[in-house]
Amino acid sequence: MSRRRKTQGEQSGGVPEYMLTYGDMMTLLLCFFVLLFAFSEIDAKKFQMIMESFQGSAGVLRGGKTLDDTQFVNNSTLEDDVTNNLKEIRDLRALKESLERHLEENKLQDQILVELDNRGLLVRFEDNVLFDSGRAELKPESKKILEFMSKLLEQEKFADKVIRVEGHTDSDPIKSSRQFPTNWELSTIRAVNVARFFIEETNMMPQRLAVSGYSKYHPVAPNTSSENKAKNRRVDIVILSSKYEKSEPNYSN
Repeated sequence: MSRRRKTQGEQSGGVPEYMLTYGDMMTLLLCFFVLLFAFSEIDAKKFQMIMESFQGSAGVLRGGKTLDDTQFVNNSTLEDDVTNNLKEIRDLRALKESLERHLEENKLQDQILVELDNRGLLVRFEDNVLFDSGRAELKPESKKILEFMSKLLEQEKFADKVIRVEGHTDSDPIKSSRQFPTNWELSTIRAVNVARFFIEETNMMPQRLAVSGYSKYHPVAPNTSSENKAKNRRVDIVILSSKYEKSEPNYSN
């Protein structure tokens, strides 16, 4: 029995011929995007802020809200939020760089830490930079850096930022102090005195400031050595990002 010749257009099986061209095109597109990615520079902070901007807005990422038929995603609003977040990051980074330059000029970079964290910009005054041991009066030389900070924070782009002042101690109990029966009082009064300096000496708006005293209960290192205890004796000043400003009650410009 003779084999029937294949007419034009018939195929012997397998994938259709057009799939070869399609596969080549997909491969080329993949290579193109890989090259774009390889030539680009990813800013981790910007990427994180973009993700946080989308988180919760569309109910897709972990921690988002469930969508219902009464709410719709406004694309232009999302784009505005991302743009504002990126601008805020740039502004806080510029503030960080200005502070770091000032600290280097005054040889304070080993005593004061400045870094961006998830809450905003953290300025950490370690150990006895602001206060003598067991005391809550600001040291005269410490006021210069606080005055410099106040001038930066009065700039228009930071004028609406909320500032948290947080006092911390190590685990050693207060000895022979009637004014500060425990570390709670010491950490709180220290934070209060920093806030009062901003208000009374630099005319900062009181509505911008919040104060907390944490005693020994928020250490950054285990209280097992004198070096670690020195790290835990600190005052943190946090310039809050817009996301965390909402945690402060009844603040308005």
